[in-house]
Amino acid sequence: MTGLQRRFRALPLRSRLALLVATAVAMAVAAVAVACWFVTKAQLDEQLDSSLRDVTADTRYVQEQLRNCGGTDNSPVPPPQGSYVVQIIDASGTVCAAPNSSPIPVTQEDIEVAARSRGDALHSAKNAAGKEMRVHTYPYPSGDPQSNSRLAVSIARPLSEIDQPLSTLAWVLLLTSGIGVLGAGAAGLWVARTGLRPVDELTGAVEHVARTEDLTVRIPVEGEDEIARLSRSFNSMTASLASSRDRQAQLIADAGHELRTPLTSLRTNVELLARSDETGRAIPPDDRKALMTSVKAQMTELASLIGDLQELARPDATHPGPLQVVALHDIVDAALRRARLRGPELTIEADLSPWYVRAEPADLERAIVNILDNAVKFSPSGGTIEVTLRSGALTVRDHGPGIPAEDLPHVFERFWRSPSARQLPGSGLGLSIVARTVQQSGGEIALRPAGGGGTEATIRLPGAPQPPPTTMP
Repeated sequence: MTGLQRRFRALPLRSRLALLVATAVAMAVAAVAVACWFVTKAQLDEQLDSSLRDVTADTRYVQEQLRNCGGTDNSPVPPPQGSYVVQIIDASGTVCAAPNSSPIPVTQEDIEVAARSRGDALHSAKNAAGKEMRVHTYPYPSGDPQSNSRLAVSIARPLSEIDQPLSTLAWVLLLTSGIGVLGAGAAGLWVARTGLRPVDELTGAVEHVARTEDLTVRIPVEGEDEIARLSRSFNSMTASLASSRDRQAQLIADAGHELRTPLTSLRTNVELLARSDETGRAIPPDDRKALMTSVKAQMTELASLIGDLQELARPDATHPGPLQVVALHDIVDAALRRARLRGPELTIEADLSPWYVRAEPADLERAIVNILDNAVKFSPSGGTIEVTLRSGALTVRDHGPGIPAEDLPHVFERFWRSPSARQLPGSGLGLSIVARTVQQSGGEIALRPAGGGGTEATIRLPGAPQPPPTTMP
């Protein structure tokens, strides 16, 4: 990158835009001015040549000039009207010019015209005084092409007749172009300032957010152009960041609440055990057994909560292990065994058909266990849970209180818990883990109220009733 390029990039954006506009206009104006000058010059040259062709010297004037060249002292007849210069040329190249006039050099073309080997000649030349002339040479006498006379007449006009207007035109074009370029630069600067005003507002908003971390800032959006799209994108970004920050705050609050309960209970139980050892007062065996069972339950709940948090901390785009073909019915059967241990008072009815899917076995089993845990948690004592697997659709139906209609859109959101479920065990993270695992396996999940009360959860995974002959890649 050259120094000029570095200096150009160092300029503010509006200055660069104004400079680019002025440069573009200057190039366009220069091209138009040059084209106009050349077109005008061509037209003036053509007019001058036409005027020379249309004029012939008076025969009496030519004869008088020939006598003067021969030494006869007679008063000449006036030359053609206008600023014409007339001279006579013979076939040998001898020039007979009017008195007090500057002869024009004879060219080979002029001699050929005098010798009748050429019809006429049109060329430019400088006279003896150094003045540029446009010359038209024709045979003399012009009215008798068969004449044996070896003379030609050259009529010339100074090129200054068109040089002066062209010079004036050049100055006018230069002045006009300069004014146009300056006007274009001013207009470009105004357009840049006006067009970049939304960018200035966006820059100010970004700097305000960086300085204050205030994510409630929104930029007014006007129109449908690129700046409006950028403003909408910024507003959407800040809204997403604000939502993410709110969810993080909610996560901390929920995690703190969930951790506080088992930790408090665990601390109380441990203090009872420690006080029993310190005082020497033994705890009755039944009470000690219940106390140890409570400690184990609280440890299990803490481990489950930490596991949920670790699961959600992994990036959505990655998998903990390679996908492989697994028997979904076997995974559901293993999850049912765990669910029956957690709800021994419940009746779990299962009807499973073979179905093979491509998934990560541990994650898929964890997702199904979470669905069954929810059914166990919300089922009334002695209730029934129906589990069916048909053509890749796994349905879990409980007979609990069900999910309110206004809560259904939020059940798969991270860290969200229904107000009615906040007093129950759990972190509110299970269903979001289930949704992510199912989506990674190419499936879908839905929750809806079941007829007659309760909730029905359906997981659909692509697959086949028979395993493939070889392991899928």
